[in-house]
Amino acid sequence: MATKVVMEALSPTMEEGRLVKWVAAEGSAVKPGDVLAEVETDKAVMELVARAEGVLRTQLLAEGATAAVGTLLGVIAGADEDIAALIGGAAAAKPAATAPAPAAPSAAATPAAAPPAAILPTALPTALPTALPTALPTALPTALPAAAVPAAATPAGKVRSSPLARRLAADKGVDLAAIAGTGPNGRVIRRDIEAAPAGGTAAAAPRAPAAVAPPAGPDVVDVPLTQMRKTIARRLSESIGPIPTFYLTAELDLTRVQQLRASMAALGPEHKVSVNDVLLKAVALALVEHPEVNAHWLGDRIRRFARVHLGMAVATDDGLIVPVLADAHARRMTDLSRDAKRLAGLARERKLTPEQYSGATFSVSNLGMFGIDQFTAIINPPEVAILAVGAVETKPVHEAGAWVPRDVMRVTLSCDHRAIDGAVGARFLQTVRRYVENPLLLA
Repeated sequence: MATKVVMEALSPTMEEGRLVKWVAAEGSAVKPGDVLAEVETDKAVMELVARAEGVLRTQLLAEGATAAVGTLLGVIAGADEDIAALIGGAAAAKPAATAPAPAAPSAAATPAAAPPAAILPTALPTALPTALPTALPTALPTALPAAAVPAAATPAGKVRSSPLARRLAADKGVDLAAIAGTGPNGRVIRRDIEAAPAGGTAAAAPRAPAAVAPPAGPDVVDVPLTQMRKTIARRLSESIGPIPTFYLTAELDLTRVQQLRASMAALGPEHKVSVNDVLLKAVALALVEHPEVNAHWLGDRIRRFARVHLGMAVATDDGLIVPVLADAHARRMTDLSRDAKRLAGLARERKLTPEQYSGATFSVSNLGMFGIDQFTAIINPPEVAILAVGAVETKPVHEAGAWVPRDVMRVTLSCDHRAIDGAVGARFLQTVRRYVENPLLLA
């Protein structure tokens, strides 16, 4: 019995997918569980597997093409089974993976002084010929013959050089006639004199071309949106516009955190943690005490969570993705550290599973490693808050009548005012500070 192969929803938020490549060839035998294709979702590259046994009779979507969830991609059936009625007109609509680029106009058809096509209005190529005399394209040559533009004459025995080069040559005692110029048409210019030894002659330099060749490739490149970038654009437009957001910033003293890290590192590499690891644990415990921040806005109600599933923003080449540290409040700091590194690596390799990037109740975004002192992060709906973490910096702090150096870090809480009031957000940051500045409470 013939079975349809469709674009499946391989992630909870997937609405369309891009077929990266067919793994099974058309006409090959497959069985349930065999990988048919690799599909790029809004979060990762996932495997599309066969749901029946038979032959992959046809492939209806080209590699690189995008299709909505539920779109027919192929058919698995017996070798002699009639599938014409099943696929209908789908084969005729098979899209190309990449639209062919328009052919570049030939040199004979393009005036030499024409501006780049990328900056012209789209109507110009069709409107221009009708507005000019029809004889113009043939009456004017596209380029002047080489003999039509005589080079500037140079008196016999005189070296072409700039006034500045001649003055520098006289000061250094350099013979202009012995220097190979690298300026236009072999002209001796300042850099040629500066490269020549004083009182002598410059080493022969290769003559520069009269005109600089344009860079290879097109002047403008349009980069198609990845499925991840499309989702980021859609989700964040749902956040920054409709959500009434306010921001709270606090500065945390990391003196005791640095002492704790040094003590843990002395126990062995398996106990080594970063400042970010300490902060993640502190945030998780603070969320337990403030469930109104560990919540989702659902339109007609606010859902508060007793467990903390902490989202951790990770930058990839294709955009931002947020792996989730499940039950972060109940885990040891060293376990969180190892899991955070593992998930970050999977995220950059586009190998996260839906379970690893779904279900966050609160998120943390850290740009401190890029030297960013402070920033505001955009809330990821339906979450009601997100914490932005800046860089660690050393600054003088006045204590007991003296100035002492202290490592500090600024954090900014973005709050959805529909669910969180200012005092609620402030109390949450106070609790985060209490844990960070007294890290023995994190054990």
